[in-house]
Amino acid sequence: MPGSSGGGQAGWLAQRGWIFAAIDHLGTGESSLPDPRKLLYHNVSAASHAAVRTVLDRLTAGTLAPEFPAIPSSVALGIGHSMGGCLTVVQQARHNSYDGIAVLGFSAIHTRPYCLPGTSREPVPYVPRDAAPTELDLRSLENRRAKSINSALFAVAARSAASADRQMASQTWRYHFDDEPAEIVQQDMNWNEDLPPWRSATVPGLILWVTAPGAIAPEAASIIVPVLAAFGERDVLEDPRSEPRAYRNAVDVCTFICPRMAHMHNFASTREVLWSRIEHWGRHVADLKQRLPAGWPSQLFSDSY
Repeated sequence: MPGSSGGGQAGWLAQRGWIFAAIDHLGTGESSLPDPRKLLYHNVSAASHAAVRTVLDRLTAGTLAPEFPAIPSSVALGIGHSMGGCLTVVQQARHNSYDGIAVLGFSAIHTRPYCLPGTSREPVPYVPRDAAPTELDLRSLENRRAKSINSALFAVAARSAASADRQMASQTWRYHFDDEPAEIVQQDMNWNEDLPPWRSATVPGLILWVTAPGAIAPEAASIIVPVLAAFGERDVLEDPRSEPRAYRNAVDVCTFICPRMAHMHNFASTREVLWSRIEHWGRHVADLKQRLPAGWPSQLFSDSY
């Protein structure tokens, strides 16, 4: 939260013994932009895995930073929020990067945003995974709708659509809780002015694919390490308690719904409640890794599974 002290979530966890590395996905932040046609799930997740491996290898060797001690045996936890949660699931399924993953504010079943009471729900585009990024104009909502396979739903929704002001109010309501500072909420939701320092001007085009129902169902079902699925009480899915069904082969699945929190988790006044839940979950994963056989959790399943 701007204006707060302690280094935010990274600082809060570091004070409790974590080594926290924040890694942008390809096509995000202030880095150079790759060819957008290549920003697909497999390339973005492979690049993130390579970054994670570099950090872990340097930790093991004691070469991560001057005067930073070697960590010969660490517990690697992957934490992703919203689209980052989606990509964390894909990365884990494809590369087995982590000992456990925390998926925050993303539904592996169906992204379906809350709407302000009294406002009709607007559909989100269902873009098939074989659609080329170059076919989609991220700046044009009409283009995204036209290229989606549920385009007919937008024609139906248009007949009962709320005013632009009402739609923005609904979006603000699901992204920010009522007790957050008004000036911070305004900065975050005003997309027509200079971006605040916590926002990125660019995102990978595959963000359009993450809202289709079951967009990453095979990857989620492939996860076998522990999963923490955590959400605000107002978020981008209808039924958080159904999420464990997506991770049907995970050795351990926990669900947490944080009170007085909307989709932008780290802006909420209760953000430390979520951070504490993540911290305790991390200790649980570390305890599992210590107590279970080498090569866990794959060895927990019998040969006849």
